[in-house]
Amino acid sequence: MKAGDWVEVRPLHEILATLDSRASLEALPFMPEMVRYCGTRFTVWKSAHKTCDPTGATDMRRMKDAVHGEMRCSGEAHGGCEARCLIFWKEAWLKPAGLDAGAARAEAGAIGLPMEGARAPAFPDGSPRFRCQSTEIVPATTPLSPTRLNQYLDDIATGNASAAQVGARVSAAALTGMLKRLTPRRCPAAAEPAPAPASYEPLGLQPGELVEVRPAEDIMRTLNCDWKNRGLVFEREMLKYCGGQFRVLGRVRRQIDENTGRMLTFRNGCVILDGLYCTGLGKRSRLFCPRAPYYYWREDWLRRADPDACRWRVNA
Repeated sequence: MKAGDWVEVRPLHEILATLDSRASLEALPFMPEMVRYCGTRFTVWKSAHKTCDPTGATDMRRMKDAVHGEMRCSGEAHGGCEARCLIFWKEAWLKPAGLDAGAARAEAGAIGLPMEGARAPAFPDGSPRFRCQSTEIVPATTPLSPTRLNQYLDDIATGNASAAQVGARVSAAALTGMLKRLTPRRCPAAAEPAPAPASYEPLGLQPGELVEVRPAEDIMRTLNCDWKNRGLVFEREMLKYCGGQFRVLGRVRRQIDENTGRMLTFRNGCVILDGLYCTGLGKRSRLFCPRAPYYYWREDWLRRADPDACRWRVNA
């Protein structure tokens, strides 16, 4: 299946026939949050023939026979996780779009999916251990070296990117890597300790509010030498949004740890902004990754927007 194809989610009884005792196909779970889509039709957004490794152990992983729509997990069956990850759809759970979707939707609502598939054995302290597609990416995939150039041919063949986009990005990445190897490393000079990161007043932002991303110099004052603010990394790709205005999509207070399945609670709140997610173009080792996780924003990096003073705006 390619980007742009219209597909229909199969009836639930057909999907259940593809699953093992852990409600998975080739180690990828079919999650309870996906049941609502049985019988509905959607356009394939990207082929999921590859994906980044959320555990950080490797850069890229290869996945067989899977695609993404633009649907994201609600977290309802996973302790209210607020990460809103893009859902993986195995092609076995889909078929070319048809005209008989109504009956399948009714069946899905009547049968439901056993909630046990969203849980694994609890931790020794009794806290729940969650299973979701993000925690199972490693067993559901195989390693993919960033030097394997055929992955970019797959990006073109599946419609994830054009030949011109792939050629330009791969060439730029190769040039950047060569220049980095040729540039001599400099020993850091002795310097005074960096000042403590700046902090701004909490904003208490809520979904729907219009915010402006602070200038880069303001944001940099809130980061330590690792580009972190109280443990949260400010990705370099996020700099391009400085000065822009965006809508708050939601607050993030809890998220499943992809390494362990434990629910993490954020001590310091952050928000996600509508339309701002990783595009897979910021890192040479993860070019054209289609997983599209949302960027997380500290309120220190934002301020309430003046609608009359905006220079550019997304989803306003």
